[in-house]
Amino acid sequence: MIEIQHLSKVFPSAAGDITALSDINLTVADGEIFGIIGLSGAGKSTLVRCMNLLERPTEGRVIVDGNDLMTLSKKELLKVRQSIGMIFQSFNLLEQRNVLANVCYPLEIAGVPKEDAKKRATELIDMVGLSERIRSYPSQLSGGQKQRVAIARALATNPKYLLCDEATSALDPNTTASILELLRDINRTMGVTIVVITHEMKVIDRICDRVAVIDQSKIAEIGNVSEVFTAPKSAIARELILPGATSVTAQTNGHKIRLVFNGEDSGKPLVSSLILECQIPVNILFADTKDIEGRSYGHMVIQIPDDARMRERVEAFLDANRIVHSEEV
Repeated sequence: MIEIQHLSKVFPSAAGDITALSDINLTVADGEIFGIIGLSGAGKSTLVRCMNLLERPTEGRVIVDGNDLMTLSKKELLKVRQSIGMIFQSFNLLEQRNVLANVCYPLEIAGVPKEDAKKRATELIDMVGLSERIRSYPSQLSGGQKQRVAIARALATNPKYLLCDEATSALDPNTTASILELLRDINRTMGVTIVVITHEMKVIDRICDRVAVIDQSKIAEIGNVSEVFTAPKSAIARELILPGATSVTAQTNGHKIRLVFNGEDSGKPLVSSLILECQIPVNILFADTKDIEGRSYGHMVIQIPDDARMRERVEAFLDANRIVHSEEV
């Protein structure tokens, strides 16, 4: 388990101190995939680098499996870091080494015998689906292949934790999907606890169990992904979950309602039924929904006339059909 207690990070500069993190508190449970999401500059990358003390916090505690990293000697810290793998947006591969040699590198540092290191590296390269590229160099690989090598290298020392700092930001959508699926398989089959740093809600929604939303150096919201996705409490979470919705709805009059689809039957003609049963006009202002195995997930903002009796009929219809909804301002 990773515990962050009252963590702050301040960077000194010629223009004055810059607060990157302020009084951060969160816990990452063993075996979960935990997401940290926020806009650029919010402090999320600094936070993940504080988890293994690549960045040393100005204040607070970082406790990994009961060990307060802030109190450890350099030798003790290096030992703990072997249990914490890390992958980055830029891959950070050694260009002069081929795939096998890159994955072997952390094993060499750990003092693993050469043949044992090669055996372990070969197994990991096969696991990430790159057996045929084992002698290739980074310059000969695609972005997705490079990230797979980086994942294999991060797993070389059998870490308990894997920190992913914007690991899919430089990849196209199809490659991103394959990397996320690989991370989910690693979590399920190897029991590795994964922390995912991203600015994309779709990444969180796809693989994470819980999520912390960070805004302006502070935690704005934390909870199960399903809860945050269906009922975001903070303004920043709403912005991340519903990009574009705010500007659209702000320019329209009438009464606006946000509908949340969290597994409803996608074949059900909800809006048509609403119009027919309630006998009111409905304008769809925004929709971001998807069909997954015949179930509907996502959000929709509708507009109805600003009439109290019409609102009551619509709310009664939505309640009867068990559709989560809220008033949009």
